[in-house]
Amino acid sequence: MAAYLLRRSISTIAVMAKVGIFVFLLLRLAPGDPAAMIAGNSATEEVVAGIRESMGLNHPLAVQFLHWMRDMLGSDFGTSIFSGRPVLELILQRLEPTLSLSILTMILSVTVGISFGIFAGWRTGGLIDRLLAAFSAVGYSVPVFVIGYFLIYFFAIRAHWLPVQGYVAIDNDLGRWFEHLILPTVALSLGYIAFIARVTRASMLEVLSEDYMRTAAAKGASSYAMLFHHALKNAGVPILTVIGISFAYLIGGVVLTETVFNIPGTGRLVVDAINTRDYPIIQSVLILTSGLYVLINLTVDLAYSLIDPRIRY
Repeated sequence: MAAYLLRRSISTIAVMAKVGIFVFLLLRLAPGDPAAMIAGNSATEEVVAGIRESMGLNHPLAVQFLHWMRDMLGSDFGTSIFSGRPVLELILQRLEPTLSLSILTMILSVTVGISFGIFAGWRTGGLIDRLLAAFSAVGYSVPVFVIGYFLIYFFAIRAHWLPVQGYVAIDNDLGRWFEHLILPTVALSLGYIAFIARVTRASMLEVLSEDYMRTAAAKGASSYAMLFHHALKNAGVPILTVIGISFAYLIGGVVLTETVFNIPGTGRLVVDAINTRDYPIIQSVLILTSGLYVLINLTVDLAYSLIDPRIRY
């Protein structure tokens, strides 16, 4: 295990270095000049040149990249071009809404998706299995923003049961915090519920057809023991994989959901930064997101051995 962790750590450093180069070049080579946007349309060339020099944009790309990497390794994510505030401070202020939405979405997706998939696989061709097929078609095909507007119209505007949009901090009012996150959580989780449920169903069907499952049934094992002790444990590796993939994909889905429901999270921060070409914010969020993605993959790989003792590193 120690040797595996060492190899994965080295490969993680290489991956993050490649991601850093890609993010840096992607923003620098894209059309548009942040110095010109800050100066305005009526600014002279001298003013624009002065702004570029103050931002360090007049240096060669290699020098800019080395300065940026040096600052990032020192936990200095730079200063926002337009607000003048530290980027890390802006990200931390927007982190709570994004984490709240992501965690609630994963809890709902994993709980409902695995339960739905288990019983659909246990009763193939039954009512739950047919409902899963119809639900999966909707969850896969309908975009998140369409589901979001549908939920807003029926449950917020027509029924007046839940808030239309916005966010309340968890330390201000726990009840209102939960109310404001119900609709975005449901809208964001439907696709992941369908994804996890379908994979769980397929894995359960494969395991339930094994000889040892028929032997357990012949020995009089209860349905609960067969489903959760024997079948689910042996089908856990692909289910865990798809949960890790879903959590990683969730990072991108949060951006659109926060925009629809007007949640001031990191997704909205990135959208605003893209519109104003605020390089430090965009780069920092992309790097942190990539690091989280790599960490999730590593955690999933290590968790395999806890589910299946036959897996050794």
